[in-house]
Amino acid sequence: MEGWAVLEQAGELTRSGQPFALATVVWRQGPSSGQQGSRAIVTAAGELSGWIGGACAEPVVLREARQVIAEGVPRLLLLGTPDQFGAAVPAGMTVVPISCQSDGALEVYIEPVLPAPHLVIVGRSPMAHTLADLALALGWRAALIDGPDFCAADADERSMVIVATQGHGDEEAVTAAVTARPAYLGLVGSRRRGASVLGYLAERGVPADQLDRVRVPVGLDLGPTSHREIAVAILAELVQLRASGALAAARASTTGPASAVGPSGRAGSLEPAPAVDPVCGMTVTAGQPGSPLEHDGITYYFCCAGCRRAFENDPAAHVKKETRC
Repeated sequence: MEGWAVLEQAGELTRSGQPFALATVVWRQGPSSGQQGSRAIVTAAGELSGWIGGACAEPVVLREARQVIAEGVPRLLLLGTPDQFGAAVPAGMTVVPISCQSDGALEVYIEPVLPAPHLVIVGRSPMAHTLADLALALGWRAALIDGPDFCAADADERSMVIVATQGHGDEEAVTAAVTARPAYLGLVGSRRRGASVLGYLAERGVPADQLDRVRVPVGLDLGPTSHREIAVAILAELVQLRASGALAAARASTTGPASAVGPSGRAGSLEPAPAVDPVCGMTVTAGQPGSPLEHDGITYYFCCAGCRRAFENDPAAHVKKETRC
């Protein structure tokens, strides 16, 4: 995949609500297989589509791109040997030394493409309609679903769910919502009504850790307000929580460590850990692509056949080098 095909896939991922990073080569110094304008997409699971460079550049871009997705902040990388740049590196640029059988260098801009916030509103009241309209005006993805039609599949760990059934099936809607483990779950109602709903669900075996995440009353406390002004209060709270990073923290606490999700995105499929090439110092994948070689009971990984041969010819020199580092 190259050229416009990369951007077409980026559009497809955006429409499906999947986070990813777009990496673009903005400068190169030959010899380098990456060319100016070369692009690649890196998903949150570490899958790469497109072309950004060879064995030296690709592992670094993959690692940095996943950090960019997690932090939501773009990053400008300068890949090459430190003595190529000296004091000429601009402030804010990340320099990653690579010393893999080439004097080439790359400057790669990695930007996060995060999906628009996903708000699921369960209910059909005028307040629910107003909340959906306000969310759409902010560019969010908003779904308005009647209580009996709502199920856990309508939300995921990145969603924000507002249960606004207002006494018509609150318990059923909250039960379905907690199963989805959304980043935020709010119940429209008084504190007394909330205690009644949550107490009922606790008696029927809904885990306490799930019920503890239900916020009720929902929204900022604006004092006596109309039904439509309640929608403003709810949206204001969601905006405040997103800006503070609280929703991202909640999502991380429910999904577990990132290392528990493999390249396929399936939980429990641990992806290969990164390793360091003992010859050139490059970050490589600790798996078959890393040309593994066992020496004195330790498995070493390499970025290319040349580094592997250099290690085979004089392993002692490179083992000592790795120990000093």
